[in-house]
Amino acid sequence: MRDMLSKQAVNLKPSGIRKFFDIVSEMEDALSLGVGEPDFDTPWHIRDEGIYSLEKGRTFYTSNSGLKELREEICHYIKRKQGVTYDPLHEVLITVGGSEAIDIGLRAVVNPGDEVLIPQPSFVSYEPCAIMAGGVPVIIELKAENEFRLTAQELEDAITDKTKILILPFPNNPTGAIMERKDLEEIAEVIRKHDILVMSDEIYAELTYKDKHVSIIEMEGMRERTILINGFSKAYAMTGWRLGYACGPREILEQMVKLHQFAIMCAPTTSQYAAVEALRNGDADVAEMRTAYNQRRRYLMHAFQQMGLECFEPFGAFYVFPCIKEFGMSSEEFANRFLEEEKVAVVPGTAFGDCGEGYLRISYAYSLDNLKVAIGKLADFVERIRAQKK
Repeated sequence: MRDMLSKQAVNLKPSGIRKFFDIVSEMEDALSLGVGEPDFDTPWHIRDEGIYSLEKGRTFYTSNSGLKELREEICHYIKRKQGVTYDPLHEVLITVGGSEAIDIGLRAVVNPGDEVLIPQPSFVSYEPCAIMAGGVPVIIELKAENEFRLTAQELEDAITDKTKILILPFPNNPTGAIMERKDLEEIAEVIRKHDILVMSDEIYAELTYKDKHVSIIEMEGMRERTILINGFSKAYAMTGWRLGYACGPREILEQMVKLHQFAIMCAPTTSQYAAVEALRNGDADVAEMRTAYNQRRRYLMHAFQQMGLECFEPFGAFYVFPCIKEFGMSSEEFANRFLEEEKVAVVPGTAFGDCGEGYLRISYAYSLDNLKVAIGKLADFVERIRAQKK
């Protein structure tokens, strides 16, 4: 059979994160600091609500948009966190994780040839999702000297008459960078000036360690042109429940619901009932996990300082992004050698874009005990490499 495969699918690169995860899963006694999955169990009261929904026989389809009760709770949550109001009937969609929301959000607004601005380093799905939507990814390289924040000038320089939408990935995976209110106000001014859309991926919004998270939807005129993406995986340790959501203008959400309807039908019903409980009574759990992550974050920053490894201080998510340029190795070579010699997996920075070269992503969504063992091995590895260079 000729041309059996889609050229578009064939040309997509596989995830650099999964590659190392797959290697570790087959390596005995290996430690992984590579996957962004909380080491906490989903809090009991949330699990109980999921169990109770099964016991009550709530195994039916929900509406395509999701349980009305959950959409209402999401609106209450955003109102108390960001002070912004959404209509639960027409401006909220429950999705299978934040990843589905990213995919169908881009499909709903991008026409063939439209340019999609993607700051990198960033989550691995943005670029392939833009391509699958028929868009043209335009990469904006974030810089360490700017603490990996997107600046208004960088955005201005990337915009053309073909620009349709900016993906705003903060708090950022893999760098842990955040955007503060002043940064967002400057970005919003450029967006309004050029009349483009924004997709703001705020899956790590609850995991910020400096100040309260600020969303671009809080800026003047931005709610009307923003697709807000969030979910339950990171803040509530609910990765396997596969539940996210999108909020935005009704005309965009109507098209997203249509795409979701044909591809998915609805998000898992059990997960939706559990998520209602998470939003109503999960603040204390989130605070407890955030405190633990912050402790681990501070431990890593101190450890890097002790071993003389350069790393800007991140204030969001649960990743650090140390620089390894001094060793004269590519990120992939460093990560491979570290895995082979010390049996510790980290992710090369290039998994998140070419401009991630010279960096590693280390996740601290692991216990402090495991982090101490792994970072001890990193200190030994770094010392050995430095000695070999002399």
